[in-house]
Amino acid sequence: MTTASIVLGRAAPPGDIPPSRPGARPSYERTAPPAAGTTRKAPSPPAASPRHRPRIPEETENTMDHLGELKEFARLHARGQGISERQVAAVLPRITNDVPGHPSSWARVWTAEADRLAFEGRSLDACRRYALARFPYHGDDVRRRAQDNCVRTFDDWRRRRGVERMVLDHPDGTVACWTSGLDTRRRRPLLLIMGGIVSVKEQWAPLLPRLARLGYAAVATEMPGVGENTLRYHADSWRLLPFLMDRLADRARVSDTSVLGLSFSGHLALRAAADDPRIRSVHTVGAPVAGFFTDPVWWPRVPEITVETLCRLTGAADDNELRALLADFVLGPDVLDAVDIPVGYVVSSRDEIIPPTERQLLGSALPRVRFKEFDDVHGSPAHLGAMRKWLIGSLLRARLTNRVGGRRTLPTAGARRSPVEPGAVAVTPGATVPFGAASVTASGATSPSGPVAAAGFADAGSRRPHPAPAD
Repeated sequence: MTTASIVLGRAAPPGDIPPSRPGARPSYERTAPPAAGTTRKAPSPPAASPRHRPRIPEETENTMDHLGELKEFARLHARGQGISERQVAAVLPRITNDVPGHPSSWARVWTAEADRLAFEGRSLDACRRYALARFPYHGDDVRRRAQDNCVRTFDDWRRRRGVERMVLDHPDGTVACWTSGLDTRRRRPLLLIMGGIVSVKEQWAPLLPRLARLGYAAVATEMPGVGENTLRYHADSWRLLPFLMDRLADRARVSDTSVLGLSFSGHLALRAAADDPRIRSVHTVGAPVAGFFTDPVWWPRVPEITVETLCRLTGAADDNELRALLADFVLGPDVLDAVDIPVGYVVSSRDEIIPPTERQLLGSALPRVRFKEFDDVHGSPAHLGAMRKWLIGSLLRARLTNRVGGRRTLPTAGARRSPVEPGAVAVTPGATVPFGAASVTASGATSPSGPVAAAGFADAGSRRPHPAPAD
């Protein structure tokens, strides 16, 4: 990382990383929670000249609620990126507002932390702080610069670690990815990794080399409208997954695709799996299914930042327009009936975003779903290590299950399974694969110090358990 790359939060393009696109929607702006019976407005740009110095809003209850919500949401993502609570606690007291450009604002303080680490040559640590600076989305100038620098610092870190950059032209925009394990001569099973509506691909891409060592062609990308993805988020956004499989077909075995889709991208993965037999398993954390999109009783409990971000990604002007758009996102019985593949779903018992009815619906509708529940809020941030180990175990279990359980053919009524191709990477029952500080067996069990015997594979065949199994 050269000092020319990042200066006072402004980044010079380092070669293959493009600058932020012109015409990007500006200005993340705080909106107060609505009074009862009123409509929430989507973020709008401030009317200010270039010389205008932003004024700190009066510290009303609504303003502090917003800042407190922002900090609490970001704590979740800081933990997810390996930023310790002590490190977060050292920064948060210096943040007093979220006024774009103010020296004590959310984006400016986190950007200053990231700049310092970038100059010290700590590219990945800097990348993680830039990801927080652009949180929840890059809607103002400081956040846009943080988004650009998040990509640039990760680009510097990944060059010596077997991670490649790939940018795809989509009919509706641009899709950027980080990849590992793609090979035209030895095509491996494809693993698509996608975060939620506030998660950029750089948060998950450091896992790519490990996943490649597990035998996958691993690709980390973003949901429509998030990070470098310039597509609009709408009810048909699930088609992004078949698009990616089509474009990767010459470098990965896309007929054996697994999806690790966190939160809202898990919804896209389930919808795509109902239509595309190349998707052999889905693994997700707190994915919305139906109730989130339509339940009028649950909706007022959804955090304001979630609503504002969804307005941004969908282009909805206000709460009413957003809810009208989201009604088309529901995964109905006809869709769920077609998802006859292994599904791993992490449930957070105190989830403030996803209603508990989603688990009940999936448990009754999906024949091969397994649940893991943590006593935690959305994303289970306090159980990050255990959650990641369970997801990797779920991934390996599904690979073995698909090998033992038969074929998933091209779409026909009642048949959704396809063969395991010759040369597939095998996962032997009881085999232990190192992942991070733990060993993960094909049964999904983990051990910090050594192998754990695989315990049965009761879900190897297609069945409809009632209730669905919970680990």
